[in-house]
Amino acid sequence: MEIRELSPQPDGSQLTCHEIVAILDRHIIGQADAKRAVAIALRNRWRRMRLPEAVRREVVPNNIILIGPTGVGKTEIARRLAQIGGLPFLKVEATKFTEKGYVGRDVDSMVRDLVENAVNLVRTRKEGEVRGEIETAVEERLLDLLFPPLRTDGQGDDPERKQRWQRSRDKVRDQLRQGVLEDRNVTIRTQQSKVQIANIFTSAGMDMDPGFEDSLKGMFPKQTVEKELSVAQARKRLYEEEAARRLDDDRLTQQALELTEQGGIIFIDEIDKIAGKGGGGGGPDVSREGVQRDLLPIVEGTTVSTKYGTVNTDHVLFIAAGAFHVAKPSDLIPELQGRFPVRVELDSLNEGDFVKILRDTDSSLLKQYQALLDVDQCQLRFDEASIHELARVASELNKRMENIGARRLQTILAQLLDDLLFEVPQSRTGPFEVTAAFVKERLAGIIKDEDLTRYIL
Repeated sequence: MEIRELSPQPDGSQLTCHEIVAILDRHIIGQADAKRAVAIALRNRWRRMRLPEAVRREVVPNNIILIGPTGVGKTEIARRLAQIGGLPFLKVEATKFTEKGYVGRDVDSMVRDLVENAVNLVRTRKEGEVRGEIETAVEERLLDLLFPPLRTDGQGDDPERKQRWQRSRDKVRDQLRQGVLEDRNVTIRTQQSKVQIANIFTSAGMDMDPGFEDSLKGMFPKQTVEKELSVAQARKRLYEEEAARRLDDDRLTQQALELTEQGGIIFIDEIDKIAGKGGGGGGPDVSREGVQRDLLPIVEGTTVSTKYGTVNTDHVLFIAAGAFHVAKPSDLIPELQGRFPVRVELDSLNEGDFVKILRDTDSSLLKQYQALLDVDQCQLRFDEASIHELARVASELNKRMENIGARRLQTILAQLLDDLLFEVPQSRTGPFEVTAAFVKERLAGIIKDEDLTRYIL
């Protein structure tokens, strides 16, 4: 299967490296080396799928380690890369996994979670292809519940009576489309298992894996029950039923498994936290090295059983990331180091970068707050001087405190707009311009306060 068949945009996986970097530039400021590395990785996916089968099997991805402090864009680069390619993506923290005998999760769970994301991705995409057909069917079923079909009652096909019925039905349809009937109750028929499987385990104080629950559902008979729901609730239930009728679950699952194997991306964060070699006597170092050895087979390539079928990880792309303030990539066990041949150092963000993040990115925090307040008829605007002042404050706080990168902008903007967000719309609507003087006034306390702990994320 070619990855481009499931791309969310036409030929999305055929983008050149320059085009991929250009898209990343709209969301992430700077970090040219990291963007270059991931762009090559994505383009290589497309190249590999066009090789002869014998050669294709031998080509494995060059996994990447991103080295840099928090808040400089490591996770965002990986996440946006998956979105560009229309590929399943999973972020995990290395500290969640430990060797047996320690508290932690099984490393195989990352592959199972990736498959779940792939199934949801493919299902959403396939639903989108037949969304119009599904919505039409749901509307007709709701109309039948709100305005029953015409009965002849021995009167034959009376054209005038049929026209009156059709006019009345069209009026109900218009009301339905306008949302007037959302709170009206209707009775629908649905199927459910006679035995609520989850309740059996919950009452025993046990948590059950969703996949195990799904496998047990087929063992219990189902019964048809009538439920009274609002139109809004019934629409969701009927949408699920109509979608299930039109989607081939077996084919959908197979595509998701193939997409996971050929295009899946797993982002392993905080890998520096497990970098360390055991020095004898047990303790944390033993656990860290144990995590590395547990991760090794997954990264090298192995077969993992999931509720949808087996998945081979030979061609899954792994992107690891860490600050590496204390440990170094060379502190990882040699076998794991060898599976991450591409290493990229990301730059710390400076005041100029913060200005660009606030002003130039597609979904900047400023645009998000403007959209939020527009809902309450408050037109928020930031002049150029205020943007530079916000960047200056963020840069200064990162120097004086823990450097949390671009996340600092979120903390200071929340403080800056706290009163405005609370007062709108009750006591303030209309245009509101944020100036440099307003920023200095609102954030003066943060700058002067030596105890800044309540502003640390």
